[in-house]
Amino acid sequence: MDAYDEGSNARHGPDAPRRPAPPAQRGAPADSAEPDVHPGPEPEPIASDVPPGPPEPDVHPGPEPEPVASLAPPEPVAALVPPEPYPAGEPRTGIAALSPRYQIGVALALAVVAIGVCVHIGMTFLHVAPPNTVTREHGTAVDDWIYPEFEQNWKLFAPNPLQQNISIQVRAGVRGPDGMTLTTGWYDLSAEDGRAIDGNLLPSHTQQNELRRAWDFFVATHDSENRPVGLRGALSESYLRRITVLRLDRDDAVRAATGSSGVIERVQVRSRTSNVPPPEWSREKVSTTPSYRELPWWRVPQDEARGGMR
Repeated sequence: MDAYDEGSNARHGPDAPRRPAPPAQRGAPADSAEPDVHPGPEPEPIASDVPPGPPEPDVHPGPEPEPVASLAPPEPVAALVPPEPYPAGEPRTGIAALSPRYQIGVALALAVVAIGVCVHIGMTFLHVAPPNTVTREHGTAVDDWIYPEFEQNWKLFAPNPLQQNISIQVRAGVRGPDGMTLTTGWYDLSAEDGRAIDGNLLPSHTQQNELRRAWDFFVATHDSENRPVGLRGALSESYLRRITVLRLDRDDAVRAATGSSGVIERVQVRSRTSNVPPPEWSREKVSTTPSYRELPWWRVPQDEARGGMR
């Protein structure tokens, strides 16, 4: 074999240009050369008749060794198809089980409920908040939203809560078929409301607040001599009178006293106020004797005589 053979195992002289190293060996440092895994025997020099001349440069270097293919199995390629939202065979539940048309209906219903809740919370906040620009401009709309169903009363949490029991009583002058007028006894309307509320898990707003609010309205618009103060005095009298006439018209005791044939001509209202007795462990002394406030007789118009406006 010629010493200048261009084979992969041929030797080169000290002045011969070095062949480019394989890619795997280019980045390695010079002092960290790894031994060949399968070193082959070095070829022995062969004598020749022609004296060796200067080494010729490698004009056409041999082909670089091809990288050995890895024996590991190829990695699986991720599927390009998006996964289904629900596994095959698993039934959908909740709103997702509905058709698109019903899903839109449910979404609209939830939006309406959310808007209603936000409006109610905003109106309640404006009602209990101190006077401001919004309440001065739209106070009537806020009151129309709150009263009477959503009335806010903070007296229970006040530093000095109510310590009196106030009951509203009424009696009537009833004209019978013979033309004679009969005066009934006093009917405790507050006690009737109390009996209706006692044991009732969902009492009506009428049973709880209608009569009490009517009396508070009257007291706020009249002086201690039961004379109206301001323009709302006559309105409060009419409101309280109509409530009492409606209650008496539905009262079985009044029907029994008049034979169900009498007509209410006039009514009289009074309040009975008594202090709440202190607890046994308290040393406070409070009089429990009730006090009464009687109003004058009110004549009932004909359109209210048989149970209110007709």
